[in-house]
Amino acid sequence: MIQKSEVFPIGQITKTHGLRGELAFSCTNTTLEEEDVSFVILEPEGILVPFFIEEVRLKTDTSGLIKLERIDSEEQAREYVGLTIYLPNEFIDETDEPEFEADYFVGFEIIDEEKGKIGIVAALDQSTDNILFVVETDADEILIPAADEYITKIDHERKTIRMNLPEGLLEL
Repeated sequence: MIQKSEVFPIGQITKTHGLRGELAFSCTNTTLEEEDVSFVILEPEGILVPFFIEEVRLKTDTSGLIKLERIDSEEQAREYVGLTIYLPNEFIDETDEPEFEADYFVGFEIIDEEKGKIGIVAALDQSTDNILFVVETDADEILIPAADEYITKIDHERKTIRMNLPEGLLEL
């Protein structure tokens, strides 16, 4: 059985296309076009399931059409609209700079290079231009900027984010 920790999101099924079971999708990177990807993983009914790809056609850098095996009609395709498209973690290294859906980092542990373990990401606050990790600590909830300049390493398998936070940021 495929576990959520073994995959990462790359896009979402947006609607059906035509009568043969094709699906329109939006994506955050071009891995499907650039790499030799033979299958994607969807999560119908809460279970991660691999679907072999018959054909992929990108329309733009962020959208395209995909035909999957075992989905052969518009009626079957409708069941998959709205689902997130995942790839196995082995493709993370092959993407230039993967972008993840906001909830991907929920549950990751934040570790500061100086202070050590800070807490667990409970949510992402995207209400401003600067995205913030909402981190639950032993004492309370704090906000930490989710900025590339502070992140030193992300371990997708261990679900940790190592950061080098500016002096005094945690005391605000």
